[in-house]
Amino acid sequence: MSTIIFPSPIYGPVHSRRLGLSLGINLLPGDGKICNFDCLYCEIGFNRDGFTRTKHPSREVVAEALERQLMKMHQEGEHPDVLTFAGNGEPTSHPHFPEIIDDTIRLRDKWCPQAKISVLSNATFISRPAIREALMRVDNNILKLDTVSNDYIHRVDRPAQPSYNVEKIIANMKLFKGRLIIQTMFMKGDGTDNTHDDFVNPWLEVVKDINPQSVMIYTIDRETPDQNLQKATPEELNRIRDRVIAAGISCTASY
Repeated sequence: MSTIIFPSPIYGPVHSRRLGLSLGINLLPGDGKICNFDCLYCEIGFNRDGFTRTKHPSREVVAEALERQLMKMHQEGEHPDVLTFAGNGEPTSHPHFPEIIDDTIRLRDKWCPQAKISVLSNATFISRPAIREALMRVDNNILKLDTVSNDYIHRVDRPAQPSYNVEKIIANMKLFKGRLIIQTMFMKGDGTDNTHDDFVNPWLEVVKDINPQSVMIYTIDRETPDQNLQKATPEELNRIRDRVIAAGISCTASY
């Protein structure tokens, strides 16, 4: 099994199928994975295979590395479409995440004011007011909601906290008053399949209740640690996308 371990704290730019030319910001160590989810489909691999020996990059190191890369791109006449917080785990777990968002906004405004700032998060820390406030300051607050079934999440996303409850996550998503993008992975295989109406119908009702600015649905794109998983088909994704759009919410599908 191959895995992707991202450099830290800056990587790319890379061409994202959902976001455009993306300069990645990885707030986790660059030698392994640290995440409070252990998803069966994670391209970085299982948590047990990603032990790290280094610390999180400091706020100062992140800001210095980001400005250095933005200066280089500016001098070369290349500017990112988006600055994306992702990488080797959950970015909002960094102890100085709110301050790093402030630094990133300042550097974006200085070097590439047209670029958006995106955060890809599993939403487990949005109960914390400081994290919510930081996410409200970015352009694309992208929060994971793969299903509204706790059983499915514990089987597939595998949160580290036994107390994880998707109903609490949904309640906290509503606190953003629509200032969020919901991101959902649809897939099949190894006893999992969230493309059927048994999963899609209750998920869609919750999406309508949260009323996000948009929804991103997607499927497996790279090799997964559980090699029995399968992509959702374009027809399945298009059907789900069209139902979201029919509910009056913008939705994109990536195959």
